[in-house]
Amino acid sequence: MITRCFILIAWCIAVLAAPSFAQQYRPGKVHKKALNFYNLALDKAQNGEYEAAIRLVNLALDADRRFVDAWLTRAGIYGEMKYYDSCIASYEQAFAMDAAYTEDYKLPYAINLAGAGRFEAALEAVNQFLSIPEINEASRRAGEYRKRSFEFAVNYQKQHEVQNYVFAPANVGDSINTGDLEYYPSVTIDGNTLVFTRRVGGHNEDFFVSHRKNDQWTRAKSMDGDINSNFNEGAQNISQDGEWLVFTGCNFPEGLGSCDLFFSSLTKKGWSAPENIGEPVNTEFWESAPCLSPDKRELYFSSNRPGGYGGKDIYVSRRLPNGRWGAPENLGPGINTAGDESCPFIHADNQTMYFTSNGLTGYGGDDLFVARKQANGKWEDVENLGYPINTIENEGSLIVAADGKTAYYASDRADTRGGLDIYTFELREDIRPNKTLWVRGRVFDRSNKEGLPSAVELIEIGSGQTLMKVQTNENGEYLITLPLGKDYAFNVNRKGYLFYSESFPFSHQTPDSTYTIDIGLQPIEANASVVLKNIFFDVNRFELKPQSIAELNRVVTLLNDNPGVTVMISGHTDSTGNAQENTKLSENRAKAVVDYLVDHQIAAGRLQYKGFGASEPVGDNNTEEGRAKNRRTELTILSK
Repeated sequence: MITRCFILIAWCIAVLAAPSFAQQYRPGKVHKKALNFYNLALDKAQNGEYEAAIRLVNLALDADRRFVDAWLTRAGIYGEMKYYDSCIASYEQAFAMDAAYTEDYKLPYAINLAGAGRFEAALEAVNQFLSIPEINEASRRAGEYRKRSFEFAVNYQKQHEVQNYVFAPANVGDSINTGDLEYYPSVTIDGNTLVFTRRVGGHNEDFFVSHRKNDQWTRAKSMDGDINSNFNEGAQNISQDGEWLVFTGCNFPEGLGSCDLFFSSLTKKGWSAPENIGEPVNTEFWESAPCLSPDKRELYFSSNRPGGYGGKDIYVSRRLPNGRWGAPENLGPGINTAGDESCPFIHADNQTMYFTSNGLTGYGGDDLFVARKQANGKWEDVENLGYPINTIENEGSLIVAADGKTAYYASDRADTRGGLDIYTFELREDIRPNKTLWVRGRVFDRSNKEGLPSAVELIEIGSGQTLMKVQTNENGEYLITLPLGKDYAFNVNRKGYLFYSESFPFSHQTPDSTYTIDIGLQPIEANASVVLKNIFFDVNRFELKPQSIAELNRVVTLLNDNPGVTVMISGHTDSTGNAQENTKLSENRAKAVVDYLVDHQIAAGRLQYKGFGASEPVGDNNTEEGRAKNRRTELTILSK
């Protein structure tokens, strides 16, 4: 994560000229040799040469161990290097020598205590700083800001089981990380493709890709095709199926503002040339940090356009039937604040979002947060990810793999290959997304096996709510991610074909399961038939259950789209019970479907119905699985 400086070396330098107030330490009595080393150390520190500065300030202390300013500067340099324990020890050495002379340094001392995760001690130190008489207003505001952050951190630790959480980020290795900066990772749903931004030669941002093979990442290479250019491409997100890439392009010739959102798709020749997403998503203002929902129907991003709640807000745009993106909607005050919100990431469950904010209460600067999508579509239950994921530094983008526990982010930790590297770690359980399973497959013409571009609709059976609608690619291939613990209906409608409808009882399946469901569509022609698998009745009853409505409405749509078609609705039972009663029950069930269609403006002359009881089994009536198949409602085309 990108470092933000908290302890200014200048603060330390200024003390040399400060007056003395009943102090034990006398700056004017410092050994001359120590002072020479000290001044050299300051020059190195101001140039960012911290290792050299530490060596020189140590020489100064060797020459004069009571050189308080050298201890303070040593602490400040270690703070810049994020060597918090060494920083804290140096401050404490200075405090012990002269408490009055060093009291102004209780604020940077407190900040470094927080950097080391010692928030209760940090809170005590900042309270000591705020108790100093007549500190200037700017210092008081800075202290009060830190006090709020430390109080938040102390309370967070009390309310969450963070003590037993082991935060151990692992560098993903030399196949991906180099002496250049690597950041903004993005992975496909299978976890086997990693796309990231690399700042080549320290100035040009390009996209690189690595693939996981035999549990190892292949050596990253520049993405094939026309996506990389001499301009700066960055802040990218690859779709869960690996076929789309959305990213930020700044100062492109075709740009509408300083930074715009661009789109590229995977073709047989590689990634297509970037295409500006255009209005109304892009404006004359700043748009960046895009992320696609798993079904590729929603585009989340950050923008500083007018009309928001603060500097940068998170927005969502929804894909229209014509393939263009609709007018962006602000996610509202539950997410956006008077500060900046950015780097949205939508998990594969399509219900959990991670993002950064410096306007919500946190540890200081930009923190990472998680929000959950509610049944009404609003993002709520916003929660800070807590220490040690969040620190006193500015945190950057974070993504979570489909397994819900493997997280990736960029950081400049001690084992970096060069500046920012990509790391992975295991996410704490209480801030993980919903467990998911995912389904991939292909929609094709049953008669000639050719792929059919189609829309695959997913409905949660219990509520009847349409969760998502996924468009297949040109070969009819699709991928859908599903929240765990629910039963689903898959539906496919395409003009000229009987619709596909199938129920899948996934509520008891294990997380991270993978399924392949290929869908063959039957062309509309005489004698073509389809089982209406989402028509439901209670045992020995013929009243339609509410869960049947979505399926019945699809039959209405089919008949309205094909006005010349006449159909037969047939009812079937298993062999359990009296044959005559089964025939009557199946006929009443078929009639209930026809009655619904007539009630929804389908001419009765286009509809016939018949009950067959158990006379036309399609499964073995000696098994429960077979009997379930035999209990069905069918639609058969009589004429076109």
